[in-house]
Amino acid sequence: MRNIAIALFFVTMALACSNNKQDTAAENKPAETAPSMQNESHFKPEMVVNTTDFACGMPVSAGISDTCHYEDKAYGFCSAECKAEFQKEPSKYLAAKQ
Repeated sequence: MRNIAIALFFVTMALACSNNKQDTAAENKPAETAPSMQNESHFKPEMVVNTTDFACGMPVSAGISDTCHYEDKAYGFCSAECKAEFQKEPSKYLAAKQ
């Protein structure tokens, strides 16, 4: 009887481990209905007038995650933080550019 109990214990553990592996694989698989999150921005460098992010100096061709309009022109930024920094004193950044 003891051997049967031990065998059942090992079978249960083996099944539990194999189920855990399947659950982990399912967790790592992106949801089919979720939008793709592959750093694909809908902003393109051609849409903005600057070639580099004013706050950090990164080229906008590397990726634009946010934009803002100032004096009828669109400016691109790599992050919301860089955009916020620019918006504190846009004239300072534009004067430094020239």
